Order: sequence, then structure tokens, then C-alpha cells
Amino acid sequence: MKYNIKLAVFDISGTTVKDNGEITEAFQNTFQQKGFNIPAEKIAAVMGYKKTDAIRNLLEIFSTDKSVISEAYINEMHANFIADMISYYKTTNDLKPLPNVEETFDFLKKNNVKIGLDTGFFNDITDVVVERLGWLKNKMIDFVISSNQVQEGRPQPYMIQELMKRANVSDPKTVIKTGDTEVDINEGRNADCLFSIAVTTGAYKREELVLRRPDFIIDSMRELQDLL
Repeated sequence: MKYNIKLAVFDISGTTVKDNGEITEAFQNTFQQKGFNIPAEKIAAVMGYKKTDAIRNLLEIFSTDKSVISEAYINEMHANFIADMISYYKTTNDLKPLPNVEETFDFLKKNNVKIGLDTGFFNDITDVVVERLGWLKNKMIDFVISSNQVQEGRPQPYMIQELMKRANVSDPKTVIKTGDTEVDINEGRNADCLFSIAVTTGAYKREELVLRRPDFIIDSMRELQDLL
């Protein structure tokens, strides 16, 4: 490898795991139960955030009565979202890695790089996804962290910093972050990672990612191997 990398951090949905639009649909269903019709492009704008933060952001935009925006209201909506996503991930036949992801994990492992996943999901959902894929059990990855397991989610750097502690890595310039959203890019930047890499396989198109100025934009995990 060209770089001294000790830890590679990846987002889950849209980056390492195929996104079939199920998250957008679950968000739309959650909001429809409260009488809101949220366009898919507005949901894409909050992808990657801690999901309670994403719900709050959308309510701030679409609710004409701001007095309804309370912790209890948001938590109720989030519970509905979690139930939808857990039901989906437990039963779908479409839960699968994106192309070249597992090969990239293997490449990194062979180069003595620890692998961590971080996500805007709460661990209720994350645990189902990782268990079904078998990535921890099969030691394909080393660590997983969810947004509810730190004080704040993306774009704050806390998930990456916690993964660094678990991996016994002290220098952020030996860490790379790869994700498919603006907040993934900013999370890597805020953590002072060596590279904050954007991938076009998820929520944002290349022309949208260019505006967020990641260090690199790739179209597949195969390109990450070539880059490193």
C-alpha cells in the first residue's frame, strides 16, 4: 500500500451494503403516519445523519406547527422507523454487500488494516444487518458502532474517535473514512482523517458529491483498492 493506514472506517447503507430505497421508503412511511408527505430528495439530504437528528431536521422544514417537535414526538416517529427497518432487514432477500466490498475488506486485512463500520442507524437496526451478513462473526470486519453509542452522531467525529480507541490507533492521519453522503465526508474531515472518501453507490450522485469536496470520489470499492 502507498499509505500508512491502520484503520479504515466505512458507512453501511449505500457504501458497503446495497441500498434498494428501503430507508427512504421507511422515512416516508414514518412521516405519512403523522400526515407529512416528504419528497425523496429531501430525505436524501439527511441521509447519513443520526436518524433522530434526521427526523428533527425534516420536521423543522415541513411542520407548520413547530410546537409538535418534542423529544417524545421524535422518539415515537423514530420507533416506527426502527420497527420498519428491522422488519425489512430480518426478512428481505436483498440484503447483500455492494460489489467488491468483501474483496476490499480482504485486501485491507491482508495489509494489516483494521476495519470499522459506523452508521446513522441506532444499534437495534445495525445489529440485525451485521448479524445477517456475518461480517463480525466471520472476522471480515473488526468493529461496528452506531450513532446512539456516542454523544453525537455525524458530522461530529465521535464514532470515528471511538473506533480509533477500540483499534488502539492514536493518529487520525492513519485513518481513512469512506461513505456516500455529505455528513460522511464531514465526519472524516472533522476527525482529521488522512482521507475522507466519497462513493457514488448510495444517496448522492457524483455531481452532488463534487460540491462537498471530498479528498476522492470513487464509483466502486474496487477503485478504493487501486487508490490505496
